[in-house]
Amino acid sequence: MTGSGGRALRLTILIGESDLWHHRPVYTEIVHRAHAAGLAGASVFRGTEGFGASSRIHTQRLLSLSEDLPVAVVVVDEEQRVRAFLPQLDELVADGLIMLDACEIVRHGGQESPK
Repeated sequence: MTGSGGRALRLTILIGESDLWHHRPVYTEIVHRAHAAGLAGASVFRGTEGFGASSRIHTQRLLSLSEDLPVAVVVVDEEQRVRAFLPQLDELVADGLIMLDACEIVRHGGQESPK
């Protein structure tokens, strides 16, 4: 996906920071697979507090440090490219939430800013 403007699909995967795939963080594996699949980009965001299916609150606050903070992996690309990537998540995301949202790309890439 290059240029500016256009409809796209945003894939968001919510997992735990300590989730592993073959001794490697799941979020790292997702990013590397997204890169290998030629997707436009992927970013990982670490949450400071949250809870999921277990209803256990994970927090970064000093008195209750957690080693399993929430993590969001976000990928945005053309719809068919994102949907083609979804089967790879089946083996990686055991406990987590996978969401798809339609979105609009305003600008993408290393475009020169208007003068």
